[in-house]
Amino acid sequence: MLLIGNGQLITRDPEFPYLKDGAVVIDGEVIKAVGSFADMKAAYPDAEFVDAKGGIIMPGLINAHTHIYSGLARGLAIAGNNPTNFFEVLDGTWWNIDRHLTIDGTKACAYATILDCIRDGVTTIFDHHASFCEIPGSLFAIKDVAKELGMRSCLCYEVSERDGEEKTAQSIQENADFAKWAIKEDDDMIKAMFGGHALFTISDKTFEKMVEANDGMTGFHIHVSEGMNDVYDSLRNYGCKPINRLLYNGLLGEKTLLGHCIHVSPAEMDIIKETGTMVVNNPESNMGNAVGCAPVLQMMAKGITVGMGTDAYTHDMLESLKVFLIIQRHNAAMPNVAWGEDVTMLFENNRKIAAKYFKKPLGILKEGAAADVIVMDYKPFTPFSDENIDGHMIFGMMGKNCRTTIINGKVLYKDREFVDIDEEAINAWTLEQSKKLWGELNHREY
Repeated sequence: MLLIGNGQLITRDPEFPYLKDGAVVIDGEVIKAVGSFADMKAAYPDAEFVDAKGGIIMPGLINAHTHIYSGLARGLAIAGNNPTNFFEVLDGTWWNIDRHLTIDGTKACAYATILDCIRDGVTTIFDHHASFCEIPGSLFAIKDVAKELGMRSCLCYEVSERDGEEKTAQSIQENADFAKWAIKEDDDMIKAMFGGHALFTISDKTFEKMVEANDGMTGFHIHVSEGMNDVYDSLRNYGCKPINRLLYNGLLGEKTLLGHCIHVSPAEMDIIKETGTMVVNNPESNMGNAVGCAPVLQMMAKGITVGMGTDAYTHDMLESLKVFLIIQRHNAAMPNVAWGEDVTMLFENNRKIAAKYFKKPLGILKEGAAADVIVMDYKPFTPFSDENIDGHMIFGMMGKNCRTTIINGKVLYKDREFVDIDEEAINAWTLEQSKKLWGELNHREY
């Protein structure tokens, strides 16, 4: 049993949102009790004490959309790659990388990504993987790393026709095999979705095969209208908008998650809403790829569940929280919008998305919830209370404030040091894999 105390407590539980001197008691994989530090110490005197050292105790963060396959791209420049549009970004950078990712390369990406997530207080990830060099077994390789390091993960493989029929078939099979495995294992740490890349890389014939292979096992996790490529392709070749294509092919529904949705019309939003489909926004990635600002405010006004992801541009969810507010206000030319939507996405809607897949409640500190708790080093120099928590989050905190990360009741990162994880050995092996990848991409040694 663990007792995390000696800090200010943020629960994200509307019935008990904040306590100035609070504590959380963990019993196994779940939260046993939440209350004042004094009360919890008295009630559980034998619990192992994790000292928050005056910091902020809060629920672990959820990233609703990331890409492990980009884990070895930090600092990488590919000779001759100077993209001027979104397709060139995909083809020259990301598809180029994933065409060279072996199983070992995929594992190295997973190590790099998950260690960064733990350091930034992220305790659950929804990953969307691609490694067209070596597809079979790739999701299982990521699963092995996630289980080794202790990250709660929902995984899928992005189906795409961009590298031919054989690779398309392999990607469909990898999704199906992993979904079957996840159902059989019934492990609340590892879940599966059925992935699909941008619609302009998937024909209706392939959608039919995806739906057949999935056979209702899980929801779909798909990139939609990230660039105008999807819109043009759907109109030109199928006579309808991208969301209509997904509707006609039977991919929408309450467990399906649509990534980006930047170029969707009001009519498409209505379809998303009526089918109970969820959306995930990735503000920094959208800005970096120069693809536009997603109409999140309009989608949420219609009642669509829109969560927050990073598209692997960062692993810091609080960084995305900051950037979302800025891009939405800049786009609307109004300095008083998007605040409520911003915090709702990260702290409420990501929790709702996770609830579609994981049994125990995530993103909240209350009795019976998953024991995913983080401690942030944050010493406020202005008043801090339940009245202004979100203001401190947006303008003060960042992922690097995280000093302790507990996932599923296990302390993985304590006082800025990994626990029972050999970071140096992992980094050394990962560096060797990145050198191999960079060497292949640039035809020289590193």
